[in-house]
Amino acid sequence: VLRRMRELGFIDAAVAAAANQEPMQARAHAPLYDVEAPYVAEMARLELRRRFGANVETTGYRVYTTIDARLQAAANRAVRVGLIEYDRRHGWRGPAGHVDLPAHGEPDYEDLIDEYSGIGNLSPAVVVAVADKSARAYVKTLGMVQIDWDGISWAHRELRNETTGPAPRDAGQVLTRGDVVYVVADSAGHAQLGQIPEAQSALVALDPNDGSIVALVGGFDYFTNKYNRVTQARRLPGSGFKPFLYSAALENGLTPATVLLDAPIVLEGSGGEDAWRPENSTREFGGPTRLREALVRSRNLVSIRVLKEIGIPAAIDYISRFGFDPKSMPHDLTLALGTLEATPLDVAAGYCVFANGGFRVTPYFIDRIEDSSGNVVWRAAPRMVCAQCQAEEVPGVPGIAAPAAAAPVQIADRGRGLAVTPANAAAATAGTPAGGSAASAGPAAAQALPASEVAPRVISAQNAWLMADMMADVIKRGTGRRALALGRSDVAGKTGTTNEAKDTWFNGFTRNLVASVWVGFDQERPLGESEEGARTALPIWIQFMHEALKGVPEQPRPVPDGLVTLRISPETGTLVSAENPDGVAEMFMVNHLPASDAGGAMAQGPESQPGSEPIF
Repeated sequence: VLRRMRELGFIDAAVAAAANQEPMQARAHAPLYDVEAPYVAEMARLELRRRFGANVETTGYRVYTTIDARLQAAANRAVRVGLIEYDRRHGWRGPAGHVDLPAHGEPDYEDLIDEYSGIGNLSPAVVVAVADKSARAYVKTLGMVQIDWDGISWAHRELRNETTGPAPRDAGQVLTRGDVVYVVADSAGHAQLGQIPEAQSALVALDPNDGSIVALVGGFDYFTNKYNRVTQARRLPGSGFKPFLYSAALENGLTPATVLLDAPIVLEGSGGEDAWRPENSTREFGGPTRLREALVRSRNLVSIRVLKEIGIPAAIDYISRFGFDPKSMPHDLTLALGTLEATPLDVAAGYCVFANGGFRVTPYFIDRIEDSSGNVVWRAAPRMVCAQCQAEEVPGVPGIAAPAAAAPVQIADRGRGLAVTPANAAAATAGTPAGGSAASAGPAAAQALPASEVAPRVISAQNAWLMADMMADVIKRGTGRRALALGRSDVAGKTGTTNEAKDTWFNGFTRNLVASVWVGFDQERPLGESEEGARTALPIWIQFMHEALKGVPEQPRPVPDGLVTLRISPETGTLVSAENPDGVAEMFMVNHLPASDAGGAMAQGPESQPGSEPIF
């Protein structure tokens, strides 16, 4: 500025020289946020325009959202860290630019990198010196930092065909003096080499008790790309869709112990199309597999047989209860692998049903709107979960009915040994635990909320509990094992990966928080070898939940009436005696009890053997 003023004659050389010796007081300015949630801010702006017209931005309205500042900050960090970690695995694409630095003296570094802006948690920097195992760089608005070897050594050169070159031996193989790069810097003067991720991610978290959105991140950086992937990106849920299908299976008489075959299946095409030969992600087969184990290990071939067992029309009708548009679901067996299109918000809202015990809530993000005088001109009125209220029933959601078999079988009902017969099973039908008393049965005598404010029940409490329990096993010993790092027993969820890993997910929850994470490319290209949901989306979910659940006591899911614990054969899924040392415990609805093991024969359905069937 001084140089230009001197050139234009506004000041003379003496004034310019004196001013140049003054200490620099100016600094870069940026908007100050109570919480960084630009995607939510844009959603709010569009909603205001919809409600109050195009001139709303000059009328002084104040919008109060449901966003939790702490959880939003955690979501921002988790998405950015997760995408940078994914990007590093796929190699170094080189510097963002290069500038010429003088051999002697210190140039105006800010001026040299003025055209580069910060993106997400990445700051532009110019490399000023390169040593054997480190480098020094000037970071825009921050100053000099040291980039140690642990912040450089990841930078294998990216090659073609999703491969990377050999690991660098020294910093000079990666950086050159004058390179303009992006770094993740801290206030202590240290930084890690980074680059702008090409992949994208979305994270949305909801309170399953009323549908309020407590955190939402629509991408790596809003100001670079305003596309909100939480609400606008319709992607394939992949295996993250299986819990909805398995819930339909429980509704239609299958149990967690039902055995179906995990074996090759050939589905003949129609109209000259090639036959479809679906595979498991591991390209291995497990043979006869119980439904619980199929979900835990995400077995595609069992899921296809589940869909064939219950029928495509019945499955679509049932799954629409979770809020999915029936028109978005393919009317063929590929539905079992999650080939419908849905946004991350759609998927998270569906998982709320499992988290809250069977109720459908509608996501919302604006709590209230006030005018310039502070008058409330609009307030949200969400329908809330109230298990004790007289919530309206969706037609077709059955009550718990008495089992047809009259022969008593020895079971353990939540620690109490008793014999289940049609008589005491019918007691559970009326809302009384078998062996319990009628005093604990039924809804509360007085409604806690008016019926118009209560979220509708769309699946039974028993179904929701069983599905949540099965998804807890996904974390304990299945594809979601990494989440054991949280050190909690009250978390549940499901990974999701589509063909060629074009869409990867993790959807998980506790009783009071649901979070869905998606990772993929906007261009719908593969994420690369071994880049499944457990490796891409799950670490983001874990980092978010680690912060979100900090200081929150564990909240086990209470077991609803109408469920019983029985011992079964792990191979056949049939009942065994309580004394059988090979038996394992399983939970069942009292109206869907398995057969007794009479001679060890496996109770096989029509889908327990391989075969060739038409796709359509």
